[in-house]
Amino acid sequence: MCGRFANRVKPEQIKKEFKVSTSGALAFEPRYNIAPAQIIDAVLDGQEGRILAPLKWGLVPSWAKEATANGMINARSETISEKPSFREAFKKRRCIIPASGFYEWQAARGKGTAKQPFYFYLNGREVFGFAGLWEEWLDKTTGELLETCTIITAQANKLLKPVHDRMPVILHREDYDEWLDKNVKDTARLEKLLLPYPADEMSSHAVSRSVNVPDTDTAELIVPLNSL
Repeated sequence: MCGRFANRVKPEQIKKEFKVSTSGALAFEPRYNIAPAQIIDAVLDGQEGRILAPLKWGLVPSWAKEATANGMINARSETISEKPSFREAFKKRRCIIPASGFYEWQAARGKGTAKQPFYFYLNGREVFGFAGLWEEWLDKTTGELLETCTIITAQANKLLKPVHDRMPVILHREDYDEWLDKNVKDTARLEKLLLPYPADEMSSHAVSRSVNVPDTDTAELIVPLNSL
């Protein structure tokens, strides 16, 4: 799964990487411990080009009777074309979620020991994009529109496997256009983009367990544990 990630890159980098078409300045605040139910940035295909939209992390299907507290933070790549919660969004409402790295926890190796968090990132890349889906949910009582999203996961690659059996789907740059194109509705074609990212193009290191606390959000969270 993917339950925490970081996005510490500047707006100019996001605009360049994802070709976001906005003339105004984007708000910037480095975040090192993004957690479920928080508002996150997502790249969507708008009417006049790509936009960066604020979405709540935790997808709530449009047909849900009520908005749950956290929603569904992940969607398995193997089943998104079949599950009612995701299949319509997979065809019509895809997004890219900018990130600079993500965390996964390795199971405790002994009685009384806590899980060890690891930070994963791409070699030579300050920013990349998770494959995501987004949805709109209308509160029929208040008329308020809630926009939410989820991160798609795949089987872990060789780098992640010793830590966790799943990993977020990281899109290749050459696949951004196809993933965001609303005219592409062939799910078999889209599923070919949802593969584990090559392990030899990634790195990782153990980090402080301070990341376990969602309210903790400092640059020290991504520093290698042996450097603290």
